[in-house]
Amino acid sequence: MGRYLRIYKTFFASSLIREMEFRANFFAKVAQSAGFILFFLLIVLVIYGNTDSVAGWGRGEAFLLTATVFLVEGLFVMFFRSLTEIPEQVRLGTLDFVITKPVDTQFWISTRKFNLEQIGVLVSGITMMAVGLAQSRIFPSPLDWLGYLVLLVAALAIYYAFTLAMMTTGIWLVRVDNLWVLTENVATIARYPLDIYGLGLQRLFLFVFPLAFLGTVPVRQLTKGFDPAMVGLGLLWALVGFGLARAFWRFALGHYTSASS
Repeated sequence: MGRYLRIYKTFFASSLIREMEFRANFFAKVAQSAGFILFFLLIVLVIYGNTDSVAGWGRGEAFLLTATVFLVEGLFVMFFRSLTEIPEQVRLGTLDFVITKPVDTQFWISTRKFNLEQIGVLVSGITMMAVGLAQSRIFPSPLDWLGYLVLLVAALAIYYAFTLAMMTTGIWLVRVDNLWVLTENVATIARYPLDIYGLGLQRLFLFVFPLAFLGTVPVRQLTKGFDPAMVGLGLLWALVGFGLARAFWRFALGHYTSASS
């Protein structure tokens, strides 16, 4: 464990040095990331300028939902964006060098690079959370916050597992470089309240393809109160998703023939 922690620190330090080589560019990317969220915020304001509620969700609750999904995306991109490089590594043959290293390959390809410009997304997301709580006049209890934070971590694990599974298919689909677009589409769907869908889709997004846990379910911990059943289901999905994605990754490596074959 100590060796992996040292490797993780080295990866973080190298990413920080890389960003600080061009500081103006780094701060511009931070501002750009924050600006994208503000643009989406304007869309929410336009929608609620014509109605007070969408499927039972008020403007403040919509802010909470949007902020939560952006927080999940921002945390993923900051810590695990290097996953999206798997297809490129397969095509260029650099994955061969990762496999030969005396370290877990999934750990390496997941944490090799940090995208620190996502600080702008995280700060904007937290600010939007504060605005949403103020507008909704919601005062969550410590238990509600605990449920929210646990589900936020579960959502990150679910999003990570889905992205890893999608990127792993690049071992077979060598010439496909835009698999990451699928993960962004998943996040786009999650930005909308679960209640706008029919009962069939709601159950699908809860019990089959858990998109609801990327936004709607965590936010309900704040707006509706602590729900231990949903927290438990979220943790179960996180464990199952991570386990399946890791098994698929190991299976794919077993069928990887390297760039020289």
